Amino acid sequence: MEIISVDVTDSTNSLVKELAKRGSGECLVYAIEQTAGRGQRGNKWESEPGKNLTASMLLFPKDILPSEQFVISEAVALGVVDILGEMGIDARVKWPNDIYVGDRKISGILIEHSVMGRSIMHTVAGVGLNLNQSKFISDAPNPVSVVQLNGKECDVSKAAVSLAEAVKRRIPLDKMEMRLLHEEFLSKLWRGDGNLHPFLDKNSGKRFRGKIMDVGLDGLLRVMDDEDMLHDYAFKEVEFLLD
Repeated sequence: MEIISVDVTDSTNSLVKELAKRGSGECLVYAIEQTAGRGQRGNKWESEPGKNLTASMLLFPKDILPSEQFVISEAVALGVVDILGEMGIDARVKWPNDIYVGDRKISGILIEHSVMGRSIMHTVAGVGLNLNQSKFISDAPNPVSVVQLNGKECDVSKAAVSLAEAVKRRIPLDKMEMRLLHEEFLSKLWRGDGNLHPFLDKNSGKRFRGKIMDVGLDGLLRVMDDEDMLHDYAFKEVEFLLD
């Protein structure tokens, strides 16, 4: 996978989409400064210039159907967990694809697919990973960085290469690898410990305590509430609440 560094761009996801239109092969683009980085739900991703990894990958997953596309999100999330593990940091995946250390967010992921019929033509996977930023000024409630956790600054360019390699290793090549990847994803879930945790049902506005039972291959989160009722949630239908 080609690694491309740019000094400044509005959004690495937007830049990689342009590369896809031009017929580029698989690549990872990372920016020293990203002026309009996007997170989930249209949120802006805070990153001090030169301090963190703000990157997007252009991927061409083979033999993965659009109905199975969540497996690509699993692969990218576990790739981020892998490189954090190499730094001595025990991270977990907050469904669907944020990365947490304890109750603090260290990475956000934005996955965008180009689908035609029964094929995924390509995937753009954006990753923001907090590496060397020691102070956060946005209203995000719980950010954390590698340097805050272990006091060690990271080489951003080396982190970009490590991420590309980790994600490529994680992309499943067949149904067996998909199943094994999904099982590992479940084992790495934040708050997937079988205990009751606070949630907000976004449709009803009801707060409740529940435990994660499963994540479907379609990406739906299954939660059992404290009255033993099962609920399946798509993205944006449920919110994790901090204790």
